[in-house]
Amino acid sequence: METLTGMKRTHHCGELRKSDVDAEIVLAGWVSRRRDHGGLIFVDMRDRSGLVQVVFDEAAMGEEAFHKAETLRSEFVMGVRGKVRARSEETINPNMETGEIEIVVTELRILNKAKTPPFYIQDGVDVDEMVRLRYRYLDLRRPEMQKNIMLRHRVTKIMRDFMDENGFLEIETPMLCKSTPEGARDFLVPSRLNPGNFYALPQSPQIFKQLLMVSGFEKYFQIVRCFRDEDLRADRQPEFTQLDIETSFMDQEDILTLMEGLIKDIFEKAMGKKVETPFLRMGWDEAMERFGSDKPDLRFGMELMDISEYVKGSDFKVFASVLEHGGQVKVINVEDYANIPRRELDGLVEYVQGYGAKGLAWIQYTEEGIKSPFKKFYSEETFEEIKKATGAKTGDLLLVIADKPLVVAQALGELRLEMARRRGLIDPDKLSFLWVVDFPMFEYVEEDKRWKAMHHPFTSPREEDVQYLKSEPGRVKAVAYDMVLNGVEIGGGSLRIYNSELQAKVFEAIGLSEEEARAKFGFMMDAFEYGTPPHGGIAFGLDRLVMIMAKRKSIRDVIAFPKTQSASDVMSHAPSAVDDKQLRELSIRTAVAAKTKPQEK
Repeated sequence: METLTGMKRTHHCGELRKSDVDAEIVLAGWVSRRRDHGGLIFVDMRDRSGLVQVVFDEAAMGEEAFHKAETLRSEFVMGVRGKVRARSEETINPNMETGEIEIVVTELRILNKAKTPPFYIQDGVDVDEMVRLRYRYLDLRRPEMQKNIMLRHRVTKIMRDFMDENGFLEIETPMLCKSTPEGARDFLVPSRLNPGNFYALPQSPQIFKQLLMVSGFEKYFQIVRCFRDEDLRADRQPEFTQLDIETSFMDQEDILTLMEGLIKDIFEKAMGKKVETPFLRMGWDEAMERFGSDKPDLRFGMELMDISEYVKGSDFKVFASVLEHGGQVKVINVEDYANIPRRELDGLVEYVQGYGAKGLAWIQYTEEGIKSPFKKFYSEETFEEIKKATGAKTGDLLLVIADKPLVVAQALGELRLEMARRRGLIDPDKLSFLWVVDFPMFEYVEEDKRWKAMHHPFTSPREEDVQYLKSEPGRVKAVAYDMVLNGVEIGGGSLRIYNSELQAKVFEAIGLSEEEARAKFGFMMDAFEYGTPPHGGIAFGLDRLVMIMAKRKSIRDVIAFPKTQSASDVMSHAPSAVDDKQLRELSIRTAVAAKTKPQEK
């Protein structure tokens, strides 16, 4: 193979323009596409910056040099020396940023050959994701994937600059921590020097960033890796990245305003998109009532509406039973869809059952009259009252769910999103930001018969609700806030408890004894006895944020080397078995026979 010795690269492929005509240049990159026209070979040459067309002309190069060019194949690595020339008017390629020029090659060096790739190195490739992940180093060569990773870089650079300009210090916190089994499962790391003991990889730097406030640093941030051993889906990974922030002596309004400035800066500098501030604020109760979600997508309407008042007191047992036991009957209005096919209605019944609803009913306001499975139980006047109350018109479809409030919220909220997708109501270019505030402090866990912290046990309750911590925990609201973008929670945080007595009351409310609390958080409780300032913070999911910005459906598309939904890496074959010697050194014996995963073809 040849080298680039004596042939120093002068430009990147994608940056050349008509203003560079007649320049003598040197490029290095990959063969993206090759076209042989007999005596003329055209190659689209690619590097990180983009594509440019290079031309090998036998008449100009000579037979021997041209013969070398004839051996070029897809993904060969090459260096070329040549001259930039303008393309003729009829050969300009408007689909390439460099489409007005081409490079006439005077010297070619083949730096490395390549096997035929398992898929085309191009955008929009139609190949199974597992194949893409198996050959991730090739998948990452594709221009759209490189754009995603470069966008991620720009976002993190803007984050760091903004935080620095606002007086925040980037401080690293430990990766090897104490396990505190709250929330998701910890990833455990055995300690060889302390046999039988384990570290945990951090689910977040929560405790340490609060201790940094005790330490007097006042403004901390970190772009940090976090780990959670949980079941995965499109927007979750076992290891993920957060922009983690904590600050002292700032109230909720200060923090929300500062974070709006950060997001405004990110979108305007990374994408050239203008973001209007301040963002809309909505209480958790209102969000659940109107949208069935604490992260509502506000790019379209179709709000949930309660029709319990209109359907009560009838012989229709489904509604009567639900209302008798404290449930509710709610609807969404799918406009101009009264002619929905019956098979689609049947499919929607199955869809909501997947979210806990027992079933789905409907009202179709058609030109021929009202169609509904419960029509015979109610008068025409009742259906007209419902029509008026919901703002429905002839041609509209009301989808109805009757169940416990939380089931109605979840099932009807998800159905709202699904119908918006099917009806094309979601503008992919619109940015809809929202702060959801005043979250419940606690949620009741039926199987454990106890309350648990909805966020984490260091979240501060509202001052006016402290009196209910012991008597009515379900009534207590937290000084917590989530930033939502297009129906996705991109960041969340709260003001923290900084008073030892209040912290003890919260631990008591979630059934954590003083001994248990000290066993888990003793060093933090000790620290809080030495003058802790009022403080609060927030963390942004970097992967989710970039996913939305790049208009991707999975965070795997914005992470260089992600895991599959089974938390494995099909490229490097992690996790894998380790030999007995390593286990003995760690004083570990496993009850599961080691299985070596077969190499994927």
